[in-house]
Amino acid sequence: MKKVYFGVFKFKNIIINACIILLLGIITAVAFIGGNESLITSTTNGAYYHGNRSNNCVSLMVNVYWGTEYIEDMLEVFEQKQVKTTFFLGGIWVLENEELVNKIVEKGHEIANHGYKHKSQDKVSREESIKEIETTHQLINKLTGINMNLFAPPSGAYNDQTIEVASELGYKTIMWSRDTIDWRDHNSELIYSRAVKEVKGGDLILMHPTQETLNALPSIIDTILEKRLVIGTVSNCIGA
Repeated sequence: MKKVYFGVFKFKNIIINACIILLLGIITAVAFIGGNESLITSTTNGAYYHGNRSNNCVSLMVNVYWGTEYIEDMLEVFEQKQVKTTFFLGGIWVLENEELVNKIVEKGHEIANHGYKHKSQDKVSREESIKEIETTHQLINKLTGINMNLFAPPSGAYNDQTIEVASELGYKTIMWSRDTIDWRDHNSELIYSRAVKEVKGGDLILMHPTQETLNALPSIIDTILEKRLVIGTVSNCIGA
């Protein structure tokens, strides 16, 4: 009788241990997937802060409302280095620089939306938010025939309404993973360092057309390419 009882007890222990091992395996798998979510997922609260971390694509995103005098020289650097990237254009700027907009397109770069009057999206009404995006879209579409689908909120200011409006208008909301802060710090070495230090696949590097950015641009491109990364458009990097 004791032998039978002992055998049943031992069998139960085996079953319990097997269940525990299976449960631990499931927990580990879930933890692994959750811990690596940032490697796969590009969005946070509906906005893209980086591209796909599992590939080697990096984008130099240029936000333009001013700095017109440096655009052509930047285009020349991009052409020399055989690099294509994304220009986020403000509507007011587009109205005053139609020829330059067309030149950016002719050089094979991606055009994206940066709002009309550089209004902070987290402080405008829903109607104003729609107007900021739609007006710029219509301007550029009429000029180039391009239907843009990427929107960078001016100053990086946005809220849930921004995401919703952009999505309803067929847009993805784009932020950045690295900021050169070139609009404030006019220092080419600092801009270079912020762009390339520990740069990795999926990075979206924010910059503007400034003299110091132009000066740093060739070295930024060379360093990124030396790291065996590929410089491409934002759409390519986020897999849009």
